[in-house]
Amino acid sequence: MRLRPIAALLAMSLTSLPALADPVPLAAHRALYNLKMDSARGDVQAARGTMAYEITDACDGWATRQRLSLDITNNDGQDIALVSDYATWESKDGLLMRFRMRQTTDTAVTEQVEGEATLTKPGGTGTIRYSQPEERAMPMPTGTVFPMAHTAAIIAAAEAGKHFLALPIFDGTGDKGTQDSSVAITTWNMQPTASPYPELAKLPSGRVRIAFFDRNKAPSDAKPAGSPDYEVGMKYWANGVADDLTMDFADFVMLGKLSDFSIPEPHC
Repeated sequence: MRLRPIAALLAMSLTSLPALADPVPLAAHRALYNLKMDSARGDVQAARGTMAYEITDACDGWATRQRLSLDITNNDGQDIALVSDYATWESKDGLLMRFRMRQTTDTAVTEQVEGEATLTKPGGTGTIRYSQPEERAMPMPTGTVFPMAHTAAIIAAAEAGKHFLALPIFDGTGDKGTQDSSVAITTWNMQPTASPYPELAKLPSGRVRIAFFDRNKAPSDAKPAGSPDYEVGMKYWANGVADDLTMDFADFVMLGKLSDFSIPEPHC
């Protein structure tokens, strides 16, 4: 099971959107989420955890770091500790991303991915060069986008009144290359909504749901054709901060609630 990062939740090309007046800039921030199980379909009896997430404005790019920790109890009563440590650096022009992901199960490394991805131009083709788990290169199809550009694009789409998007996305969480994604913007309120955090309470916000699909899934895979690999729903604010997460891992669903949040002083 892959513990997918929140940074990789949106899929849309910036070049396809109309220009909007005075958009709210994305915010560098630190966030901590408490996670609890909502429902289970497979061999999971209970689950709980945390997710620490940080975006740093690195002046010429965005640096992200996420640590997702889950403690799972299966139907036999066995406790399993899953940890996903994910980090990226993404240039602000959206053309270059370096990525690293390490997942452990009870301290044993079960997945490790590292490398660099480049696009020829916004909305163009590109190449992924993996150094882990093995050295190899993979192409990215036309229109592929990286995570931080996704966030800015989906917010712009919401403010432009769009409701559905479908584009390829590469986030560096696995070694299978680009995935397809389907994005539904269910609501967008241009008026501020309540929040315990003053930096968020004054901003527009809305609900988004995204489904991710493996592009090269074999017919013999257990999931029926057309089933997403992973789904997530959330409330997004106009500065890219997320809350009220619903994370569907297929075998079980986790709910995430923002428990600590801060925006550091800008340094660029």
